[in-house]
Amino acid sequence: MENNDTYAIGQAGVKWGSAEKAQWLALQNVKRSYADDVLSQLDALRNQFDIKKYANLEYASASFPLFSLSSLTWDKSKPNVLITGGVHGYETSGVHGALRFAVSAAHEYYDKFNIMIVPCVSPWAYETINRWNPNAVDPNRSFCINSPAPESAALMNLVSGLEFLIHIDLHETTDTDNSEFRPALGARDAVEHKEWAIPDGFYAVGDTLKPCPEFQKAIIESVEKVTHIAPADESGRLIGETLQQKGVINYATKSLGLCAGLTNAKFVSTTEVYPDSPKVDAENCIQAQVAAIIGALNFVDKNES
Repeated sequence: MENNDTYAIGQAGVKWGSAEKAQWLALQNVKRSYADDVLSQLDALRNQFDIKKYANLEYASASFPLFSLSSLTWDKSKPNVLITGGVHGYETSGVHGALRFAVSAAHEYYDKFNIMIVPCVSPWAYETINRWNPNAVDPNRSFCINSPAPESAALMNLVSGLEFLIHIDLHETTDTDNSEFRPALGARDAVEHKEWAIPDGFYAVGDTLKPCPEFQKAIIESVEKVTHIAPADESGRLIGETLQQKGVINYATKSLGLCAGLTNAKFVSTTEVYPDSPKVDAENCIQAQVAAIIGALNFVDKNES
């Protein structure tokens, strides 16, 4: 088989079939433990949250229980908040930021909001440090009817029938986006994906249809207290998108099948932390995620009450 021009699997100009996807899957291996890193933390949170197993992912290599953490008393008179992490399992601080917020700060908002936290949507990808699931499907392009990703379908089912005022989806942009994940995507789909400048610092992604610039600004200002904000590149863009304000771009979340388009929440933001910056470490990245959530909740509490 002739190699793809920029990736070791597949034939240039030809979309992957089952053989190429199987070849890709065979190269993946477990690098860390979902049970040790995530599930082990849940018992200590049972006195603070209603913890429910909302689905079980069954893959050939392993079975993964999926859990949500919700306010112990769900009060219909309060607005609902959804916090998601680990939609892309390789984006570490999203998972640990969601858990850190649950441990350290969520209690400060119990009187104002009903809070639901889903810390790790894609545990197989967390363990193998991947963007895709074992079927070479990106859960963060799969929040749609008849979703091809069971991770996405399970989360859609969990929140079905609930109305949320706020949804914060915790992500990272990493150097491996250029070195691994975008080349893999180009090879899988037989489409050229040029490298983009990886932003050095935190940025937020709003929804094109409801950008809520003041809400995004509040998130940026909160995060800026703990870490640096990504500057635009020489063309005034971040990851190819036009900068809307300091540290903020917008995406069409629903049409792209993104997790941030999962609900009809008025206030929506996707966080993007840059863990490969020489200016940060793992702890700082977690703190940035927590600061983003806090900035979002404080803004809505102040302006929507």
